[in-house]
Amino acid sequence: MTHSLNPLIIGIAWCLAWGEGREPQFDLSILQQMREALRQGKDVPDTEALKCLLQTVDQGNNVSEIDALKCLLQTEGLDFPQTLAELQQLTEQYPTLWTSKIGLVYGGATKIKGYVFESAKLPDIRGASALLDRINLIDIPAFFNRDPASNLYRIQCQEVRNWLDQEFPYSPNLSTALIPELIIYSTGGNILAFCPAAFVDDLANAIEKRYTHETLVANSCAVGDTFRLLELRFGLLKDSIQDTFWLEQYRQYPKHHLVQAYFGNLDKTPNQPCISAPSSLEDAFENRKSFNELTTKLSLHFHQRRSGNSDGNRPSRRYPPMFETHPYLLRDESERRSATSLIHPPDLPRESLFSDVSARKRVVGDRAKTGISDPPTWYKRTDLDWNRGIISGWVDKFEAFLKNNPEHYATYCAGSNLDRVKISQSLTDLSRVSNGFVAYIYADGNNMGGFIQKIRTATMYQGFSQDVAQATEYAVYQALAYNLHPKEIRDINDAESRLAEGDLIHPFEIITIGGDDILLIVPASQGLAIAKMIGEQFEKILLKQVKLADVEIKGDYQIQSSPKPIDPSQFHRYSPETAASAHCQLSTSIGVLITAYNTPIYYANRLVEQLLKSAKKRAKRLRELGYCGGTVDFFVMKGVTMISSNIEEFRNQALTKDRSPKLKLYAAPYTFHELGGLLVAAQALKESEFPKSQIYQIRSLLERGKQTAILNYRYFRVRLKREQQVLLKEKLEEAWCAAKTNSGNIAPWMFDKKETFYETIWQELVDIYPFIEVKEEESVRIMG
Repeated sequence: MTHSLNPLIIGIAWCLAWGEGREPQFDLSILQQMREALRQGKDVPDTEALKCLLQTVDQGNNVSEIDALKCLLQTEGLDFPQTLAELQQLTEQYPTLWTSKIGLVYGGATKIKGYVFESAKLPDIRGASALLDRINLIDIPAFFNRDPASNLYRIQCQEVRNWLDQEFPYSPNLSTALIPELIIYSTGGNILAFCPAAFVDDLANAIEKRYTHETLVANSCAVGDTFRLLELRFGLLKDSIQDTFWLEQYRQYPKHHLVQAYFGNLDKTPNQPCISAPSSLEDAFENRKSFNELTTKLSLHFHQRRSGNSDGNRPSRRYPPMFETHPYLLRDESERRSATSLIHPPDLPRESLFSDVSARKRVVGDRAKTGISDPPTWYKRTDLDWNRGIISGWVDKFEAFLKNNPEHYATYCAGSNLDRVKISQSLTDLSRVSNGFVAYIYADGNNMGGFIQKIRTATMYQGFSQDVAQATEYAVYQALAYNLHPKEIRDINDAESRLAEGDLIHPFEIITIGGDDILLIVPASQGLAIAKMIGEQFEKILLKQVKLADVEIKGDYQIQSSPKPIDPSQFHRYSPETAASAHCQLSTSIGVLITAYNTPIYYANRLVEQLLKSAKKRAKRLRELGYCGGTVDFFVMKGVTMISSNIEEFRNQALTKDRSPKLKLYAAPYTFHELGGLLVAAQALKESEFPKSQIYQIRSLLERGKQTAILNYRYFRVRLKREQQVLLKEKLEEAWCAAKTNSGNIAPWMFDKKETFYETIWQELVDIYPFIEVKEEESVRIMG
């Protein structure tokens, strides 16, 4: 008997053969023999355990249990029962699938930014992010005996398993009951995995304990439950199958408010081609009654436990880890915890106080920066008995990407030797690339929730997670490789810097890339171009329009053709006739904050989060008009005291004039197409040699009214040379400021017919003007 099975099916077969007790039903050697045979697609040995596992479900049809399992985890699986009687017949036809249970665990880090950004120093932030990444990507998968991608981590993984066996000294060990095929996904700071039913609580406790053991203070949460194997395909079922709410009842009460709250209201489906709406009641019911219903239950359970609610017999999370301090004791540099170590030069450039928590962050950040194997001298002088393990920073992964993709290697290095390029020591180093300013880029996926609601099997969940993680990570690598180059550092005056004069550095800092989340720090001059390219490449990778080494997209994310025509002018204010149509069901929204390098990182992070929320808000509004692409909101902050509350309030009070007609002195957020047009207009303004004094004067006159600003703009524009006037007319006036009722233009204004107000891009043009570099070719190109 030969089978070609998805790894998840092997994992489920393992749990089924293990049974529901702590002790396996059969000898471990037999289970391992079964697993290896299924992995290799060979004939399954004729053993007692496998006879039980592969028993005939229906003697008349001669259907094996493993074939039923295979159907459960494929889109073309068991036919969806249309009646409760058919559902009950399935429980009788596949009794083992009805009576046997399997564990499902979901967990990961929470309140990540509170842990990462509690320190203001880049090395500590880098270390905190790298430590969380190592736990999620290396340590937790090591629980399941997954072989690491690199041999560098083999010792680390074995140490993690030893720790697991010591912390949970039961027989058999937790690590013995777990195999790699049980992992559905482990990306983005979270893990979703199967396990034998008896080990659900142990695995959830181990996940939480690992984060606390390694970070001391980082919050984490994990929950789990047991489900019948039949529920993996048909969602939650009642113990008495006759009490299950099924399709017949749904057809009777589709408009009941409770039913609509759970299954959706088909009558109010907006015109959003991004995610295809259910075509019928049956389709909506099947979307809900699937594996998706199980993950929803765990997600609700996760939020309840994270909030401190009791969770059966498990230890409470009501009292998260914390370290008490005392007003008369020295504190570490973040001033949160009592200092345990005082390090003097020359071990560190200046005298530094560390708590146990901050010392771990710094030593991990040092490992991620340098890649050295031995702990630094200063760390050996502390009393910490903790092994930081192997740390692979994001720059290491970026360099591996360049080496596997020669075209991008040549573009980024531009003749430089990659082996000589070092990692920046601080934001001061990054700011030297762009006149003392840096750009924070914070991106998050759109439409994810709507797409997940259509996922009906664990296999689809696994493929979706892997696809999104790959698209996110490699979109960042492409954008960095295309828009940046290694830079030499000159005039070093930072006492803490260990870079030498003339050293080459990578001019960026990847704080984190997890799932569909991205947080970067890049030079201000390329911040918007990088953000735009990340969003566009994310969609192209998912649509398989970009070929990269080590990237394989399995899912179909193409938008189905909309029955209604879509008017691009409804959502693109810049040359809508030239805008490319969005074809991907998933997209990203991005916030970009351009600010001085010495802006406190925690404050910059808070502002860029506000910009991301603003961009997502506009993306949601535009989806109702038929736009499925991404959006960007950005803000240029020249001084820390520029904003006293939040960006939205600042715009409402300082950049909005409530008069007739209403004036908005800004136009953000933008679509990616509009952002490209904004960069083109800024480039044209720079090339036209428009006098700076006049550029700023026009901005100051915007608040005086529409006519005043138009007259002053035209007065200054006609004084330019003819070729410069033509450039501005083509790139700014005709592209952005065309009148709605005639062939003229109302530069520098635009009119929103739906909201009946005037807005302008001039404010943003002035803000980004100092960061625009005049080039012979167009400054923003898109790689295919």
